Amino acid sequence: MSRVLFLLTISVLINYIDRSNLSIAAPLLKDELRISPSQLGTLLSAFFWTYALMQVPAGWLVDRFDVKWVFAAGFFLWSAATAVTGFLHGFLALLLIRVVVGLGESVAFPSYSKILCGHFKENRRGYANAMIMAGLSLGPALGMWIGGSAVARFGWRPFFIALGLMALLWLPPWCMWMPRRAATPVRASEPRSGYLDILRQRSAWGTCIGQSSINYFLYFLVTWLPFYLVRGRHLSLSTMARLGGLVFLMSALASAASGKLSDRWINAGASPTNVRKGFMLVGHVGIGVLLMLTVMTSGRLFTLMLALTGVFLGISICNSWAIPQMLAGPKMVGRWVGVQNFAGNLAGAIAPALTGFLLDRTDSFYWPFLITAVVAWIGGCGWWFVVGSLDQVNWEKGPATSQFAADTAATGP
Repeated sequence: MSRVLFLLTISVLINYIDRSNLSIAAPLLKDELRISPSQLGTLLSAFFWTYALMQVPAGWLVDRFDVKWVFAAGFFLWSAATAVTGFLHGFLALLLIRVVVGLGESVAFPSYSKILCGHFKENRRGYANAMIMAGLSLGPALGMWIGGSAVARFGWRPFFIALGLMALLWLPPWCMWMPRRAATPVRASEPRSGYLDILRQRSAWGTCIGQSSINYFLYFLVTWLPFYLVRGRHLSLSTMARLGGLVFLMSALASAASGKLSDRWINAGASPTNVRKGFMLVGHVGIGVLLMLTVMTSGRLFTLMLALTGVFLGISICNSWAIPQMLAGPKMVGRWVGVQNFAGNLAGAIAPALTGFLLDRTDSFYWPFLITAVVAWIGGCGWWFVVGSLDQVNWEKGPATSQFAADTAATGP
């Protein structure tokens, strides 16, 4: 499955270039369309509307049908929509196409978790998930490095067209290398579990809180960091590309290292619960502190804070999908991740829009950075205190095994 993991890493890299490409073009696009910061925030958040709303149906799709073809269809849709973006003019047309990009990308993370949970043992999932997260971070990094230079030289439209068409080259090897789902007969007596059973799990609420935090600070950085560096720090597009790319490159390196280290500790006998939740807590606390230091520093110290922000970003995301994969198991992982990512991307939709609103009112990035830091700290509490022991839920026994019911039974009325 190493070839499949490689393709998954490349796919999430493309996925996050496509999510961040509009923010790379934002300074030029804002001037071309003559829109306000609030309108730009709306445009940057439009992707998340359908992306968030489709997470629950997407989770059902990858649990119900062959994930190979569900993911291939979504990949084709978002890549084609990215290419079409380069031909569009006007605020409304761009708004609608970003909605389509969100629709296509909605199948991505439920598909990743379905594949990793079904084909990788738990003590190897830290590294496998970390490679997915490394691709996630390299996407914005390459987008800013290559995209920033390309947009500065050729304009934003050729960048979108070339990016969308070149991404389609990923599909043929995926169709050849990804195995089809094996047929599994369903026993008539097997209890059916669904979304209500997931919502009865206390840990599901913890992962939703944690994912909401991750998506808030991740999408704050993906959508507004380029604009902040150009307009807030008065840097050139080329300097923005270097510094913005540095953040996500450090995230990719830290994520890969953290995932490998977490697997080694678990293989050496450490508790998976303490290791995976501990990495999440450290990452969230650290990125909150670094975000505050970033907005208050300048010069070389500012560059150092940006790099360290990237390090803690990588630590904070490396185990975010390994945790629900352990809890849900192969049978329910698509739906669990769909619920978790739905909650997370509601926050993802709020972050760019709220930032634009605050910039309109305060003309300063101080409050957006402060709010993002507080959200990161709340997420750390969710992972550590609300998510329980990382033991797979026994779905066969139905609702009676919910953590809420177990907690009540243990503590009494």
